[in-house]
Amino acid sequence: MRTCIFLLAGAVIASPAHAGGGTPIPEPSNMALFGLGLTGLIVGRMIARRKQNQQDD
Repeated sequence: MRTCIFLLAGAVIASPAHAGGGTPIPEPSNMALFGLGLTGLIVGRMIARRKQNQQDD
């Protein structure tokens, strides 16, 4: 019985508050991870091109 009450209380506390309609705004951590991933792809391509150019010479 106590476990059920704690789980229910945790679900209520953890649920996000809905302030009405509107456009959802991405969280900063999601944007940071996206930016790091994009930067990693760009840097990886630059390194691969540089290696390829050195092998062609």
